[in-house]
Amino acid sequence: MNDTPRHSSPVRVLVADDSAFMRTALTRMIESDPQLRVSDTAQTGNEALEKIRLNPPDVITLDVEMPGLDGLETLRRIMKDFPRPVIMVSSLTQEGAETTLEALDIGAFDYVPKQLSYVSLDIIKIRDDLIAKIKAAAKVERPAVKKPAQAVPSAPVQNTISVVPEIVAVGTSTGGPKALQQILPLLPADLGVGVLVVQHMPPGFTNPFARRLNNLCKISVREATQGEPITAGAVYIAPAGQHMTVSRGSPSKLSIRLSDLPDGFPHRPSVDVMMLSVAEVFRGLSMGVIMTGMGADGLQGMRAIANAGGLTVGQDEPSCVVYGMPRSCAEANVLKRVVPLNDIPAVILQATRYRKRA
Repeated sequence: MNDTPRHSSPVRVLVADDSAFMRTALTRMIESDPQLRVSDTAQTGNEALEKIRLNPPDVITLDVEMPGLDGLETLRRIMKDFPRPVIMVSSLTQEGAETTLEALDIGAFDYVPKQLSYVSLDIIKIRDDLIAKIKAAAKVERPAVKKPAQAVPSAPVQNTISVVPEIVAVGTSTGGPKALQQILPLLPADLGVGVLVVQHMPPGFTNPFARRLNNLCKISVREATQGEPITAGAVYIAPAGQHMTVSRGSPSKLSIRLSDLPDGFPHRPSVDVMMLSVAEVFRGLSMGVIMTGMGADGLQGMRAIANAGGLTVGQDEPSCVVYGMPRSCAEANVLKRVVPLNDIPAVILQATRYRKRA
């Protein structure tokens, strides 16, 4: 996957939403970019399927909640009969978050949050995110097919890691929910280190996501809370809207700190903020993993981990939904390993010298 659009003409987008207001608002946002064009709109799931059949778009935006044939069932039929990138438009509610996560499992490319307020300033906040994700989706030939979790390969990479990490810091964005659901279930419950994860998500999404992961994994997964100790065999998901950093009270006492600060980072939580903290506290005993996502969040943090002598691992281009964050690190020469998504668990186990208990 590269960053060159496949379309010399504008990307054609079908907007499916039961609200006339939202159809109009989304159309205006999409067509504010000259590289995008709304080719059609639909009010119901059945209407969307018919219009996809008659006038196939490049990308679809699909409301999560629609009467009759709901968003999830419409998505299933799209993936079966007309597979192409679909971006879900989701309300910021727990139910909306859980439905959106299910949509990602079914095959949705990504999602954007629909503000509950009908004030135009609230709606317009999603414009830049929506446009960026449509453009990224348009570069994908077909939606990524979810692969079942498989046993960790015995030796997919050479074990030449000299320093044993005491923490693993993972950063990801677009494509991350599916990628994390693919690799975290391969980590054992008795992993010898804690794992910190920053996944770009809107408020209200990270707690349901952490619960979903916990149900899939042997290792414990939870949304991080202020001041809680970092223990081996646990994964901590940074809560949306707050930066996550590490605090060391003593050589053996490590805890999580959550804060609105620092400002000046495009994302909150920020992969960079989390990894810069890990590099400062753990120095060469840190391990950074950068995965699929748009942009360059994580480059500063991965560079800091590499400069401190820690291990830096990047997901390779073919296995990324969007090769943005790993690309920025690869081009800056801060990665010590580049591996396919499915090999990341094996690298973590080898780096931490994991030995299965009898």
